[in-house]
Amino acid sequence: MTKVDVIVIGAGAAGMMCAATAGLAGREVMLIDHASKLAEKIRISGGGRCNFTNVNVTPENFISANPKFCRTVLAGYTPQDFIKLVNSHGISWHEKHRGQLFCDDSSEQIIAMLKRECDRANVRWRMPCSVQSVKQTADGFELDTSVGVLCCRDLVIATGGTAVPQVGATDFALRIAQQFGVDVIDPRPALVPLQFDPKVWQPFANLAGVAIEAEIAVANGRQRFVEDMLFTHRGLSGPGILQISSYWRAGQSLAINLLPMRGLAEQLIALKSGAKQQAVTVMAKFWPKRLAEQWLGEAGQRKFAEWSDKAVRALIEQIQNWQVTPSGSAGLRKAEVMAGGIDTDALDQRTLGVKGIRGLYFLGEAVDVTGWLGGYNFQWAWASGVACGRALSARARG
Repeated sequence: MTKVDVIVIGAGAAGMMCAATAGLAGREVMLIDHASKLAEKIRISGGGRCNFTNVNVTPENFISANPKFCRTVLAGYTPQDFIKLVNSHGISWHEKHRGQLFCDDSSEQIIAMLKRECDRANVRWRMPCSVQSVKQTADGFELDTSVGVLCCRDLVIATGGTAVPQVGATDFALRIAQQFGVDVIDPRPALVPLQFDPKVWQPFANLAGVAIEAEIAVANGRQRFVEDMLFTHRGLSGPGILQISSYWRAGQSLAINLLPMRGLAEQLIALKSGAKQQAVTVMAKFWPKRLAEQWLGEAGQRKFAEWSDKAVRALIEQIQNWQVTPSGSAGLRKAEVMAGGIDTDALDQRTLGVKGIRGLYFLGEAVDVTGWLGGYNFQWAWASGVACGRALSARARG
């Protein structure tokens, strides 16, 4: 039997931040993970360069049954705080569009940085170490693991969500929550491609690989994204679709503006005068030619000057209010994150501790706080890890 002050289960983004923060504050921390390779989700993120935060983070960029829950945690550790940490380790980075920050070199640099911070905090490592059972004791918690029995005063569950199971993601956090009577919001894939019934999608399947900028919303929904959208053999993907997928529910339609330009009908009507080109050639000035040919069909072969103003306006109405109903998503294997998870009503919004169970904490992706695409989920991981680590430090002092 091994006794330590704090055990953090899950050596990912949130877990390592929590362990380092608590350890640097003087807590004796052990960090364990069932994987033999450290932080696989960080490693594969951002095309291998890790979109580690976003300078535009606000609470409004997160989805939760309790939208206000994340405010305190995000305010306590900002993107600027993480940037300072990155800079202190000499990691060069760059900003892409919409405030997204990436490593110039490799996501391995972020993993190595977090490992160094944990080592500096004298965090003890147990990897690989699988946990068979967890039980509460008079002094804290007892874990039956593949390396023996481990005991601790405080237990942090930072094992993430169920997305990307091929790199080791599991439902461990959800099972532990249910064991301790902590409510769970039904988990679902988020930031995920959307798919359609093959018969419905057949006219569009040959557009696979075509990408355009579009305005995308759930029909009758308030949240809209103007981002790139990609046609695939089975449906739609790309940043815009991944964004809206977090808001979409089964059975809902999408409202997609395939040419988000004001006054487009009037522009096209003006182009008609004296136009000798076919309609598809004119539309190819605004769209990829493959999309123009598919959308217009045989009508695209007519000279555009022959089109009536009414026909042009009807075309633009179809293009700018395309409504389609996905049959489902590509699932957790293709999702970037899990939405839903530990019900925030069960947690203290400052510490991530479970109300009514002293010394038990949940953080990161396992919690019902899901960010937009573009570094927001990593910022939640860093911020929730730091909030929990600080709470562990304060608890020791208390």
